[in-house]
Amino acid sequence: MIETAVTILLLLMLGAVTIGIVRVRGLFAAVVLLGVYSFLMATLFVVLDAVDVAMTEAAVGAGVSTVFFLGALSLTDTVEAPRKRRQIMPLFVAVVTAGALLWGLSDLPQFGSPEQPIHRDGADYLARSMPETGIANVVSAVLASYRGFDTLGETTVVFTAGIGILALLRRRRGEGKS
Repeated sequence: MIETAVTILLLLMLGAVTIGIVRVRGLFAAVVLLGVYSFLMATLFVVLDAVDVAMTEAAVGAGVSTVFFLGALSLTDTVEAPRKRRQIMPLFVAVVTAGALLWGLSDLPQFGSPEQPIHRDGADYLARSMPETGIANVVSAVLASYRGFDTLGETTVVFTAGIGILALLRRRRGEGKS
């Protein structure tokens, strides 16, 4: 009961922060709100017992990304340019995407149902695939073999963002000398 209340509270706070991100005109405030959003997501992952994902979200989302955004913000203006007219297309795309996600949710099995594929085939699949990984521990096999590409992708994104920030800072330093 308390876990459900905390989850609902976190989701409401995420919704409020999302509205704040969309509505705020100052870019510094938007960056701070994005950091708060990532922190709330990490907290939600902890409540949902996904501590490994929570640590990644806290480190990359709330930590590194916020620093990169602040670094990029130091090279730009701090206020968003005013809009020329109201744009309907982004709102339309968001509503269509939300509708598609809700429609997809309607076909999912009930939460915790023993008929879910993970309960029917998951453990058996891991037991069968253990010899192909060559790793004796199931958790290590999943993390090292199956999530390795995911980790490589995340590392590539963070590395690319860092290189982009360094390139912007180097360009800015070169402009100051001339």
